[in-house]
Amino acid sequence: MHKYGFFRTACAVPKLKLADCQYNLSEIIALADKAWDQGVEVLLFPELGITGYTCGDLFFQRELQQNAVKALDSLCQWSEGKKMLMAVGLPLAINGSLYNCSALLNDGKILGIVPKTYIPNHQEFYEKRWFASSKSLNLTDVVICSQRVPIGTDLLFQHVHREEFVVAVEICEDLWVPISPGSFHALAGATVILNPSASNEVVGKSDYRRELIRSQSGRCNAAYLYASAGFGESTSDLVFGGNAIICERGILLKELPKFNLGNELLITDIDVESLNHDRQMQHGFGDSVHLLNDHSYRTITFETPGTNDFDREVNPQPFVPADPNRRSERCEEIFNIQTIGLATRLAHIGNAPMVVGISGGLDSTMALLVCVSVCDRFNIPREKIHAVTMPGFGTTDRTYDNAVALIKGLGASFHEISIVAACTAHFNDIGHPIELHNVTYENSQARERTQILMDLSNKLGGIVIGTGDLSELALGWATYNGDHMSMYSVNASVPKTLIRYLVEWVADHSPEADIRKILYDVLDTPVSPELLPPDADGKIAQKTEETVGPYELHDFFMYQMVRHGFAPEKVYFLACKAFDGNYEKTIIFKWLKSFYHRFFSQQFKRNCLPDGPKVGSVSFSPRGDWRMPSDAHATQWLKSLDKMEPIVQDS
Repeated sequence: MHKYGFFRTACAVPKLKLADCQYNLSEIIALADKAWDQGVEVLLFPELGITGYTCGDLFFQRELQQNAVKALDSLCQWSEGKKMLMAVGLPLAINGSLYNCSALLNDGKILGIVPKTYIPNHQEFYEKRWFASSKSLNLTDVVICSQRVPIGTDLLFQHVHREEFVVAVEICEDLWVPISPGSFHALAGATVILNPSASNEVVGKSDYRRELIRSQSGRCNAAYLYASAGFGESTSDLVFGGNAIICERGILLKELPKFNLGNELLITDIDVESLNHDRQMQHGFGDSVHLLNDHSYRTITFETPGTNDFDREVNPQPFVPADPNRRSERCEEIFNIQTIGLATRLAHIGNAPMVVGISGGLDSTMALLVCVSVCDRFNIPREKIHAVTMPGFGTTDRTYDNAVALIKGLGASFHEISIVAACTAHFNDIGHPIELHNVTYENSQARERTQILMDLSNKLGGIVIGTGDLSELALGWATYNGDHMSMYSVNASVPKTLIRYLVEWVADHSPEADIRKILYDVLDTPVSPELLPPDADGKIAQKTEETVGPYELHDFFMYQMVRHGFAPEKVYFLACKAFDGNYEKTIIFKWLKSFYHRFFSQQFKRNCLPDGPKVGSVSFSPRGDWRMPSDAHATQWLKSLDKMEPIVQDS
């Protein structure tokens, strides 16, 4: 998967016997064999995994030291012909001092040795009794296992074919200091940081440790692999849980539960391309490189064969957390951002009345709920919300009834202004046949509704609250100078897939049964602008997703393209993984092509957006997140898709 920037990594937690290097070697090899069979390219073992971490004064025994090196030599021989980068821990005696080291092996060679820098000597730790810090090391290479091997904390291991895949090591306590070695490694170019550890378990420590690892991966814009000693370590005074964690860009990808019985692998593919994208975007990272003035690094190359399969969860709804608890927290936070954003704008202009058009659909319902939240939290009478239903040629009884019931049930000031007569007169004025249901027919209605709202707000001394969402902006599915325009747009950076959960969250937390019932019915209503007449049964005939495609696909495309800068081929690859079993590949490809066409051609609508609060990692505000010329061409993106089309059709 190197083609898409993915590399398979793993943390291994073997069962061990203290001071029994041969037994531990056999367990290490057994796990390494499994990892190799599963296409792992980088494999991390715990701190001092060859001997065990809790050997105590046995570390001074020459028998243990020599057998640890013999085990390393045997592991090196086993690795011959296997182009997998392995990090394994052992004690090494060098120039009269003993060092806690991690040796990195690949294809029968020891590529480098990294000694631990920060040696803990507090509370339950008294590691300085045995080990010296890397700061006392005055050599740059050593002879070990008949090989001359670079040694030091200045080693970077770079993939020979993908130069952006760079691995570095820091050991256990190195992470817990104010500025860790891993921070410098990242600034020097490391995109993957390995941490072989032996962290014991006490109440509350695992939560802090997890957050420490996660935040380090975020600050460094790196992938972070952490593997800790587990079953087999001494329990005389401490218990080691065998925790393993893999994080990327501040996101926990996978975790091996504590207190496992050993011989466990934690495997996932990391996305190096996304790491580099964020480093390019966030200039604070590049601006910190001056901190390396006193640091120099040596680069050692390694090779891995890659794998053809894929081992990583791809969320089909990247804007929506899969975990229900996190999703609820996310909805609450977004609703509060929208509320505070609108409340601040209202306070600035003297708590003007709010004018909002209500169609009975998701977006306008969400905007109305935000207005109600502002009123309730800031002691503003709900009557200052002027909610307007504007039935037209395509309005159905279901949406009309929901709109009216919602406005009245929430206690907003109710207005009903039909657009039929005004639009009919307008069609006569411009010579447009009313039976011709084309873009003129549709957009005239949208602009008439916006004119009503704008003029009513002038009459009331209020502001028009926009209802359009992020997904519509990405696709340009908004009438220019129609529903695309307002005085403050509360949904502007909320995608359609997330708005559904927001409305549901408000419904679930509403104390009023009648309001909950209406909101649940709104959620079940097909998405439609209702600009074309209903069908023979009076139901919605114009369904947006039949015209522009499924919003869940477009939201996925938008996230991968805008948030990560991925090329069309990778977006398609990820979409096929995310929606496997739900959409045929040809359908995904069809709507992906449509997405790029629409995204590029509709930028002019995004370049003149009204104010609105940013709520997530993707926003199209022309003043903030997204700067793009309206006349940019999609040629290169579409050519890329054209090259893929024959392969897609044959798949």
